[in-house]
Amino acid sequence: MTQKHWGEAEVGDAIGPLAFPLTVYRMVVAAGANRDFNSIHHNSEYAKASGAREMYANTLFLQGMWERAIRDYMGPAGTLRRIGGFRMNSFNCVGETVVVKGEVTRKWREGETGFVEMRLWSENGDRTSVGPGHAVVTLPLGLES
Repeated sequence: MTQKHWGEAEVGDAIGPLAFPLTVYRMVVAAGANRDFNSIHHNSEYAKASGAREMYANTLFLQGMWERAIRDYMGPAGTLRRIGGFRMNSFNCVGETVVVKGEVTRKWREGETGFVEMRLWSENGDRTSVGPGHAVVTLPLGLES
């Protein structure tokens, strides 16, 4: 992971794409990690009986995908200040691949702090399954600022 500095960030910079194949193993591990043991997230028969086409990713798992894409962009010294506008538009089911994408929409400074705002969304096939939303991060100013 490389460190992004505020002076290097530009409006229009791409966030991602970062792909997450949704396997049964990944869904079960995610349910255990965030303690969401609702069977719709790790049991196909139960999910189908509830009206879903297959078991599907939960909110914390999908938010974690956004956070991973953000952290890959900003590097270890950046700080995630806010994620907003996160909304699920459709299920992200086992056997599918979710791709997180985004772009930098704004950057500004407040004193010695460099801020970057980005627009984010998740795609699943030909549809936007989550978002769009936004995030605000801070980046180290670096020597050039």
